[in-house]
Amino acid sequence: NFNGILVGAAVFLCIGICHPLVIKMEYHWGKQSWWIWLVAGLAFCTLSLFVRNDTLSIIIGGFAFCCLWGILEMFLQEK
Repeated sequence: NFNGILVGAAVFLCIGICHPLVIKMEYHWGKQSWWIWLVAGLAFCTLSLFVRNDTLSIIIGGFAFCCLWGILEMFLQEK
């Protein structure tokens, strides 16, 4: 069963994508762009509720919470 490895790799990739984006967004637009992460996080949370495939739903949910974590990182990046 490779689902655990697949989910782990996908979430690792999501973190790897979100972290540089947070840095670039805060640099170019400042912390005022935090709401973009909120909207993306809520959208992916909602999407994960409607996806029937369990593994894909978990991956989308993981990406959602990476986006929501980006809000905190956005404010910490300013400091």
